[in-house]
Amino acid sequence: MASPTLTTGTPDARKGPARRVRRQLPASPWLFAAPGLLITGAFILYPFVSTLVNSFTDRRTLVPGEFVGLANFRELLHDDMFWIGLRNSSLYVLGVVPALVLLPLLLALLVQKNIPGITFFRSAFYTPVVASIVVVGLIWVWLLDERGLVNSVLETLGASPVGFLSDQWLILLSAMGVTVWKGLGYYMIIYLAALANVPRELHEAAAVDGAGAVRRFLTVTVPAVRSTMVLVAALSSVAAFKVFSEVYLMAGPSGGPAGEDTTLVMLVQRTGTGLTGRVGYASAISVVVFVVTVVLMLLVLRADRKEES
Repeated sequence: MASPTLTTGTPDARKGPARRVRRQLPASPWLFAAPGLLITGAFILYPFVSTLVNSFTDRRTLVPGEFVGLANFRELLHDDMFWIGLRNSSLYVLGVVPALVLLPLLLALLVQKNIPGITFFRSAFYTPVVASIVVVGLIWVWLLDERGLVNSVLETLGASPVGFLSDQWLILLSAMGVTVWKGLGYYMIIYLAALANVPRELHEAAAVDGAGAVRRFLTVTVPAVRSTMVLVAALSSVAAFKVFSEVYLMAGPSGGPAGEDTTLVMLVQRTGTGLTGRVGYASAISVVVFVVTVVLMLLVLRADRKEES
């Protein structure tokens, strides 16, 4: 008696579905990426191209505008407020970036140890990161106001009130302090991830050779997390140059006394908004901000490569 055989169909019938699947596969990744691409195109690429095009026109809020070539960029060279904004944004980078590169690293070393209660301090240091910048700014405005807590304490101690929110340079320094305070926890987390990959044997070997805590920090920790320090420097420099909220809340919409604390992004907001806003001129300032931030990142990366070589 012949044994029964299992019929699975002809070879062509079996290959049919596989061929259909193979024909559909090339398009499938694009279908999954389509939502992200649409969002990126609508909210990043299109605004970028639109800003670049508008920078060569005299467009206003309610007027389409005409092509004017490099007229907006030539006007920037003779605009005193532009140079004030460029000065303040540059000073902000110089004041904030070194602090945000070093202080979070020291804070990460402090909270890296597994001791009782350290989780509370990690959460406390990270709390300003998740808080709204508006809320944080208003809290510091209340603290540094002429009748705020800080000046009240100074008066109690017999000192004169300090014009944190009335002096041109103190406003800028106060805003820098808020930026550093709010960014400490964010960059601390980045450093904690980098420190977790540093071999403990390196510290033990350095300790055996007689190296103290400071020497181990300079010869072991810093070289091990140098790439992370470069990343933090690049991120913080771009964010510092584009600062808006902190200075806006501290100095007000006018940008402090006579507008001397205006940053470039504040100038973009002031120039390009309203019914009579000069959208074309504000777009030209935005293009300058973009170019400077790209140059900052390239300088940081070049300095890192030069040190490696």
